Amino acid sequence: MTHKHVFQALDISCKDVLKSKSLFGGKVVVFGGDFRQILPVIQKGSRQQIVNAIMCSSYIWHQCWVLRLTKNLRLMVGQQSVDIEDTKNISKWLLDIGEGKVGGPNDGTAKIDIPDDLLIEQCDDPIIKLIQFVYPNILNNSQDLTYFQQRGLLAPTNEIVHEINDRLLELFHGDPVEYLSSDSVSKSDYIDENVDPTLYSTEILNGLKISGLPNPKLILKVGVPVMLLRNIDKKRAYATAQGFRLFLWLCM
Repeated sequence: MTHKHVFQALDISCKDVLKSKSLFGGKVVVFGGDFRQILPVIQKGSRQQIVNAIMCSSYIWHQCWVLRLTKNLRLMVGQQSVDIEDTKNISKWLLDIGEGKVGGPNDGTAKIDIPDDLLIEQCDDPIIKLIQFVYPNILNNSQDLTYFQQRGLLAPTNEIVHEINDRLLELFHGDPVEYLSSDSVSKSDYIDENVDPTLYSTEILNGLKISGLPNPKLILKVGVPVMLLRNIDKKRAYATAQGFRLFLWLCM
């Protein structure tokens, strides 16, 4: 996600320090990542500006050697031989999409045939259909930890994530309990003491849904599993070695 100007600045600095005209002053630099999946963030940038900011658009890229992995070991750990073959086929299909090999020659827009086993057919409620496909018999397996370790849903936006969570919550029996956060703006943060505090009312603050921050409203039911993405007790995590390893794992 780093802008190409950062690497170009590093290249110029290395040349000046090492008194060499070679790329990065003759030092070997290794770049890691998948440029088809993670792109630089350009605020309010167009598609052309984002593409122009990636490493592939830099003069450095023409002097790089591209090394490709031949085996996806992470997807093959703990799987049966039959599942490994299916995983290989899906991985190859996804890579072909990223390289533009699916759908024939195109200029950025093409029609892609999705395999039948990955396609959700037309239905009245596609979200429920997707939940039933990924989490079959979720009410009977809600207390099984391995059940959730082997399944997951990916969504492009936070709005879709919230919608899927709400629909999943509706499947569980019981009365929902709603918890609201207590948000306020410190007066010391005001630029002017005469600013109307109603401009930063609790309703406005609770209406903000920012990535990386928990939602101001939390709805729970008895027996519904909850996933914590961060360790909220850092002091205890640092106190013991076990907690410290857990803290590192949760922060990765």
